[in-house]
Amino acid sequence: MTGVNLWIKYKVIGIIHTPFKTPKGTPIQPKGAQGAEGIVEVFPEYTQGLKDLEGFSHIILIYHFHLVRQTKLLVKPYMDNCEHGIFATRAPPRPNPIGLSVVRLIKVEGNKLYVKNIDVVDGTPLLDIKPYVPEFDTPLEEVKIGWLKTKIHKLPQTKDDGRFIYSK
Repeated sequence: MTGVNLWIKYKVIGIIHTPFKTPKGTPIQPKGAQGAEGIVEVFPEYTQGLKDLEGFSHIILIYHFHLVRQTKLLVKPYMDNCEHGIFATRAPPRPNPIGLSVVRLIKVEGNKLYVKNIDVVDGTPLLDIKPYVPEFDTPLEEVKIGWLKTKIHKLPQTKDDGRFIYSK
């Protein structure tokens, strides 16, 4: 591919701390993690970038699935037993193992963000933070959820069951 940089580097800007010490048993989405609290520790050199963040009720965390060992293009996602293309799921073993979660921001203290409804494994590397803004992030037109339409009711009780291969 001419003119395209095939190698991209990202800087880890912090670490996400949660009560979930292993992937197995971790909620799979923030809606399934109601009440789960965590601390997003931003490295000191990025603290200045948190200015004015406390005015937002929710933030988008973008992070690296650091425990995923392999990429899969077809997966059986957590709420189904049929294979789907990885891009039709939010499963971790992606070509670029990047995750995102919209969490409730409770407070900002220095370089620490106290959050609620966190669905991330403890020690996950943080890549970026963005404010959640409904006018930006909520589609204006009708939303369809594909194969999940008949499975979404399982979300509150579904946890990571270890079906994806993780490193130590």
